[in-house]
Amino acid sequence: MAGCRLARIRDNGVLEVGTMPDVLLTVGTRKGLFIGRGRGGHWEFDAPHFPAQAVYSVAIDTRGDAPRLLVGGDSSHWGPSVFHSDDLGRSWTEPPRPAVRFPEDTGASLERVWQLHPAPDHSPGVVYAGTEPAALFRSEDRGESFSLVRPLWEHPTRSRWVPGGGGEAVHTVVTDRRDADAVTVAVSTAGVFRSRDGGASWDPSNHGVSAVFLPDPDPEFGQCVHKIAQDAGDLDRLYLQNHWGVFRSDDAGAAWTDIGAGLPSDFGFAVAAHPHRPDTAYVFPIAADSDRVPAGRRCRVYRTTDAGASWEPLTEGLPEGDHYGTVLRDALCTDDADPAGVYFGNRNGEVYASADDGDSWRLLAEHLPDVLCVRAAVV
Repeated sequence: MAGCRLARIRDNGVLEVGTMPDVLLTVGTRKGLFIGRGRGGHWEFDAPHFPAQAVYSVAIDTRGDAPRLLVGGDSSHWGPSVFHSDDLGRSWTEPPRPAVRFPEDTGASLERVWQLHPAPDHSPGVVYAGTEPAALFRSEDRGESFSLVRPLWEHPTRSRWVPGGGGEAVHTVVTDRRDADAVTVAVSTAGVFRSRDGGASWDPSNHGVSAVFLPDPDPEFGQCVHKIAQDAGDLDRLYLQNHWGVFRSDDAGAAWTDIGAGLPSDFGFAVAAHPHRPDTAYVFPIAADSDRVPAGRRCRVYRTTDAGASWEPLTEGLPEGDHYGTVLRDALCTDDADPAGVYFGNRNGEVYASADDGDSWRLLAEHLPDVLCVRAAVV
C-alpha cells in the first residue's frame, strides 16, 4: 500500500490505540475496500480489496457460526454487485446471478447498493439492501440473493419523490430486535417510512422533521433525511440527522423533536448511537449545505449522553487546525465493544478511531481514497 500511512507507529514499531478486543474495521472508499484488524491495541490493515471499485456499503454479519462480510461494490466497467466473504476477507464470492436486481416489469436497473443491513437474531438469514433507484430488497440467505419489497416500490407517494443531490436512494434501514415485522427506512429525498407488518405496507413518518427547501416546511413526506440511528436502551428512541436539523423520536418515528441546540451546526450527514449506553449518540456537524466542510473548519465529533438535551465536542487526539474532511452518512460508526470503539473516515482519506467511547482519538489511516462508509465489529 505504497503512499498510504496506515498507522501511527511508536518507537518500538507498534501502534498503540488503547485496550481493545479483537475488532474488524472495514473502510469502503472510492477505490476499494480496506480491512483493519485491531488486536489488543495493535492495528494491521490489508492491501485494498476490489481495486477501482467504489464501495458504498459494507455489513459485518456476526449472527452465524462465522462472521460474514457483505460488500456493495460499484465498478465503472461491470456495474454494481454484492459480494460476500466468510473468512474475514481472505476470499470473496460473487453470485453467478446478480444478488440484487430489479424485476423486468419495473423497468428499472440497479445503479448502486447504498445499504446492507443484517436483521436481528430473530431473523437469522435476513439481510436488507437499500438501493438507488430508491428501493428496499430483502434476502433470506444472508445476502446471497435478494427480492424486491414491492409495497415500498409501489408506494402511492412514489411518483412525487424527488431525487436529492446524491440521487434517489434508500440509504438507511433500521430493524427492531423485539419485532421482526418492524422495519424503518430513510429515503433521499422522500423521508422516513415505517412498516409494522414485515413490509406489506408503509407509512410516511416525518412529523416534526423540517424540509426547509420546500414551500411547506413540515410535509407528510419529501424531507431530505441523511441518517437514522437507534438508541441502545430504548428501541423506540431514534436519532435523525437531517438536511438541516438533528431530531429525536421517542415513539419509533411517529413524531420527531428538534435536538440540535448546542451544536455548532445542525447540518450534517452522519449519526451513530452508542452500542450499550442509553441516551448516547454521536454526530459530525458540517458547516452548511453550501459549504460542506466541518463546522468551524474543525474536525470534531459531538456526543450527547442525555438524548440530545446537551452536546459536547470530542477533541482529544483530533486535528487542532483548519480541517476540511467531510464525513459522509455511513462513514461514522461504533463497534459492539465495551467501552465502545467509535470510528469515522472522511473525504480527505483519513480514518480516526476511539477505544474509549469517543473520549480520545487516534489516526489509523491517511491518504486513502475518499472514505464512503465505515463499519466495525468485535470478531
